[in-house]
Amino acid sequence: MQNTLLEIMYILAGLVGIAAAVYALKDKNHPHPKETAAFWGIFGITFIFGKYIPGYVTGLLILAMGVLAAINKVKDGGMKTADEDQREASALKIGNKIFIPALTIGLIAFIVGQYIPALGALVGLGLGALLSTIIAMIMTKTETKNIPYEGSRLLLSLGTAAILPQLLAALGALFNAAGVGEVIATGIGGVIPQGNILAGVIAYCLGMAIFTMIMGNAFAAFAVITTGIGMPFVYAYGANPTVVGILALTAGYCGTLMTPMAANFNIVPAALLDTKNSNRVIISQAPLAIVMLLTHIVLMYMLGF
Repeated sequence: MQNTLLEIMYILAGLVGIAAAVYALKDKNHPHPKETAAFWGIFGITFIFGKYIPGYVTGLLILAMGVLAAINKVKDGGMKTADEDQREASALKIGNKIFIPALTIGLIAFIVGQYIPALGALVGLGLGALLSTIIAMIMTKTETKNIPYEGSRLLLSLGTAAILPQLLAALGALFNAAGVGEVIATGIGGVIPQGNILAGVIAYCLGMAIFTMIMGNAFAAFAVITTGIGMPFVYAYGANPTVVGILALTAGYCGTLMTPMAANFNIVPAALLDTKNSNRVIISQAPLAIVMLLTHIVLMYMLGF
């Protein structure tokens, strides 16, 4: 059941990529319609047929996407949305209710992951996205045809950065397969006293934050740091994997708030805001990030065992 539902979710995600490719081709004002369509078409194909495509073929397709991105041929285009006056009127009418669809995604993912473990959190995330879409349609009274159009417009606006989480997760798996985690474990093992749970928790949280700052995303850091620090120095002493695992990941996000490597979060906003200091966002976030990181250490030690 879980695998079937996951396949449906992947197919739906792939269809979004295919729709973006189609809209890019139809966009008469797009500077590079064929290249952009190829990028998102490949993206969609890997999601829809990835289970049946040989691994080396998928690898070649990803390399082709990388080439298209490297030569700067994946562009936004000229897809239009509602005008400023119409959007302002809708914002005033809907008000804070606009957050209901977004909160629905997290709520459904939590409920399914917590109370229907047979389905898993990923299925819950997909179901939450579908339900939030229906709620948004009811709230805004929009037409069904706007769903693929606005979804494609958003994906094209995000550009190649939209696939960054998958690439970073793959990079983390690659680092783990290369034995980086074992190297870290060897180095940490000479510093942390054997059996000291608090020291292990501190090293786990700090390691996640620091490695995330290096890599730019907690997805890439999680596999490596969990293998190198989490497994031998935290989980081995009876830690609850559900509690400790999620706290480790969010501890990594504390590092995301403090690194220019997370360009989409920290550098791009500074550029859009035209700040004098390109690190202005990081400087503003750093104090809170440090407090949150310390809080994660306390919570992991108190709740994880």
